[in-house]
Amino acid sequence: MNSIGMAPCPFCAVPATRLVAENALAIAIRDSFPVNPGHTLVIPRRHVASWFETSHEERLAILELVDETRIQLDADLHPGGYNIGINAGQPAGQTVMHVHVHLIPRFAGDVDDPTGGVRFVVPERGNYRNLGFIPKAR
Repeated sequence: MNSIGMAPCPFCAVPATRLVAENALAIAIRDSFPVNPGHTLVIPRRHVASWFETSHEERLAILELVDETRIQLDADLHPGGYNIGINAGQPAGQTVMHVHVHLIPRFAGDVDDPTGGVRFVVPERGNYRNLGFIPKAR
């Protein structure tokens, strides 16, 4: 527990053995609860809750690691695409209040119909071609 009675931030003390990439202002680790193989989190080193609170330099450092990690994942896993996402605030699904960017490799057939992609944060509205259709993971 920290000085105000809250659990410590899991992203502020990531062991070096978990890092898959890093630079001066950000780190990249594999997600502990991956939605697909290679699911990676890119995290600023400074504890900051929201993307909107990051500095210009931190944003550039994070995006640099998104690119670097994508190159690694392309070589290792050969995904057909990616979803890149940030949950900013509890109503948007953020559960760790230290901003992190999800880089999720996508593979043909990993869901019944990937139409809508990140739009599925509101499942019933995700597939604009077939409203209410929610694809099943395979």
